[in-house]
Amino acid sequence: MHLSLFKLALVAFSTSQLVAAHTVFTTLFVNDVSQGDGTCVRMPSDPSTATFPINDLDSDSMACGFNGTKGVDRVCSVNQTAKLSFLFREYADGSKEGAIDPNHKGPCAVYMKRVASAINDTAVGPDWFKIWDEGYDNNTKKWCTEKLIQNNGYLSVNIPSDLAGGYYLARPELLALHQADKTPPNPQFYVGCAQIYLNSAETSVPKATVSIPGYVNISDPSVLYNIWNPPPTPYTMPGPAPYQPGISVTDSITGKKAVKFSAKQTQNEGLLPPDAVLTNANWWGVEVTTYTTEQGCWNASSDCWNQTTVCYDSAPPTGDKGCRDWETHCKAIQEGCQEGNFNGPPVLAKMTGTTAMAPTMVATIAPAVEQTGGVYAAGSTVVSAGSLKVSVDGSCGGGEGQTCRGSSLGECCSQAGYCGSSGDYCGTGCQGNFGVCG
Repeated sequence: MHLSLFKLALVAFSTSQLVAAHTVFTTLFVNDVSQGDGTCVRMPSDPSTATFPINDLDSDSMACGFNGTKGVDRVCSVNQTAKLSFLFREYADGSKEGAIDPNHKGPCAVYMKRVASAINDTAVGPDWFKIWDEGYDNNTKKWCTEKLIQNNGYLSVNIPSDLAGGYYLARPELLALHQADKTPPNPQFYVGCAQIYLNSAETSVPKATVSIPGYVNISDPSVLYNIWNPPPTPYTMPGPAPYQPGISVTDSITGKKAVKFSAKQTQNEGLLPPDAVLTNANWWGVEVTTYTTEQGCWNASSDCWNQTTVCYDSAPPTGDKGCRDWETHCKAIQEGCQEGNFNGPPVLAKMTGTTAMAPTMVATIAPAVEQTGGVYAAGSTVVSAGSLKVSVDGSCGGGEGQTCRGSSLGECCSQAGYCGSSGDYCGTGCQGNFGVCG
């Protein structure tokens, strides 16, 4: 009975993976090491629509994707300035190659949000800040999504060096503009979230944050840009300027505020238990109790199959390989009970890359991009705060080597490279590397 049930579930699950795809964030890599498909990742629960775009820019799904308000049971630990790589696939389970359709051209970004609990926070609302973005690269004549395809679906970025330790949601974002020129316009967002714990003794949290949803509207030029017949004006990235360590304005997380947001040196949620013997995404199996009697054998068999049910029920669109390995173990226990072998359990028959004991998978990924800002994230460079002079003549930007921060002429550096304080300077196109925006 157990076997036929799970075979039927497997057929249904596998069939759903064959649906035509767009793209979805499936796997987090930390310093080029895979954390496991679906592990620590909030993903859509329906495999048949997991790769579909988010079209409603006011939807809660804009935060962490479909079903993204619900956390998963694992939180991945990362160190200060760690390299995070987000793998995007056209087919969530990797059954076919591809990151995203080549016609789905557009920008990319990575946001983070500091939370009290990476598991329980809904992700919706304020406190999101951008750490990196890239639009159209004038030098290579490529959109960020085209570079993503060249890099086999990997989008990599380093965590800003001065962020306070604690729990975060890390949110990669792709925006496909191939239907932005339609009536009505149809910009397509692809987002997801990784649950992480940042081991850091720093205390900085960006002061300039945005709400998701709410940071972008259907009337914004950034989502209406016609990539097939581009206007003469350059593309402006959606959302705020990226956070720059040592340059952007921050709050310091100390005292009671630090306690509230779990700013501790040790992680206390989302850890893999020491008795876990096999995993599948955010599920783990715990070995059944040792037995020497018939009743003990059947109790162990029941426990094993109950865990199998939970595994299959919780398997994300990335697949259920670990569940099938665990099912093999349950079959061995059950067959032993049927044959009168009441000493067990047997050793796990198959240990795979999904298990806690197996060697971790290492990816070959392009170097992480540094945090950048301004209108052209791809062409921007990271500028240290100490190398900039406060503008006294009103000019600002990388070419001038001057910042508006602290300038009597206004603290916002406009797209055109001038200091001011009105919406024309602080709004769309404001260069966050060289002043305050917003």
